[in-house]
Amino acid sequence: MASIAGKKSALTWAVHISVALLVLLWLFPTIGLFVSSFRTADQISSSGWWAALFPAEQNEVYRAADPDDNRVADGDMFVVKGNIFEGDPRDIRSWGVSSRNVSAYQPGDTAEMKDGESVTLQADGSYVWRGNDKQLSGRGQRIFITATVPPEFTLGNYTTILFSGSGQDNMAKAFFNTLTVTIPATIIPIVVAAFAAYALAWMEFPGRALLIAAVVGFLVVPLQLALIPLLRLHLGIGIGKGYLGVWLAHTAFGMPLAVYLLRNYMVGLPRDIIENAKVDGATDFQIFTRIILPLSFPALASFAIFQFLWTWNDLLVAKVFLIDATGSTTVMTNQIVELLGTRGGNWEILATAAFVSIAVPLAVFFAMQRYLVRGLLAGSVK
Repeated sequence: MASIAGKKSALTWAVHISVALLVLLWLFPTIGLFVSSFRTADQISSSGWWAALFPAEQNEVYRAADPDDNRVADGDMFVVKGNIFEGDPRDIRSWGVSSRNVSAYQPGDTAEMKDGESVTLQADGSYVWRGNDKQLSGRGQRIFITATVPPEFTLGNYTTILFSGSGQDNMAKAFFNTLTVTIPATIIPIVVAAFAAYALAWMEFPGRALLIAAVVGFLVVPLQLALIPLLRLHLGIGIGKGYLGVWLAHTAFGMPLAVYLLRNYMVGLPRDIIENAKVDGATDFQIFTRIILPLSFPALASFAIFQFLWTWNDLLVAKVFLIDATGSTTVMTNQIVELLGTRGGNWEILATAAFVSIAVPLAVFFAMQRYLVRGLLAGSVK
């Protein structure tokens, strides 16, 4: 009775719910990264991305004006007056003069310090700092406030990432370096694998079955196992560490999957089309370019998605084949690692850099995802 027409089985509902949960698990971090990339460092540290549209309390540090230029005599003491807010005022909830207790006082209270020194802060940010000649010298007094801050979004993070810095701090340079690596490393294996897949699918020659078995066997070879031998080969033949080396490395590592995927798809194409073309006098090259390639576009697009995403997000191969101290060939994954080391506390910069890194793969996936399932299921049924 579970398969009555018009009713979905429990398994169908379970599949739908599981897919929905997987989509949400993927979607929430992506949205969070996108929202965080437009927030300031103070807002990121004070509240989560889901609260970005609402006012939030956060701690801020200000300094009183330079006492050497702004102090005024008041009997035996000196006074410095001013306002800590140079831009938009804040709704001050509490304040303090020590990082150990940033909420010690309320607006309007006076903080009494040693030897008669004192600070009075009002709700609008105006202050009166009083002390003797020795106390009111050097840098201004630090004032910590806890204030309610309205939502704030900025494009400054993207400006910092894309248009500032040089060498290893230039994300824009790393972005174009990544494109330089990814585009050829996606096109080259597709072109080579398409010819090989056609030969394994439709051309009769001795040892074809062994070659197909070898391709399947290469699918399980760990990437790490081949890195050192391949690097030694590159150094031995003079390729060295550069774009050519990383293109050939990605081509070698992506070739087994490409040949396997394309061969399975081409085998499933109607045999009558190929035989009729041969009867009409078409050569294998003409059949391949005019018939097989157009019909195999879903499988080509499916592999292109995998290869592009894998190459774009790769760090290991780039570390091995693109070591460059000057940053002229640094890719985005390596650039983000550098930012983690040099700007580990700048979460807004890291969030922006990470979103810039995933923006292109997202665009590629959504543009070609309709071909993904068709290409993956190719050859699975007859």
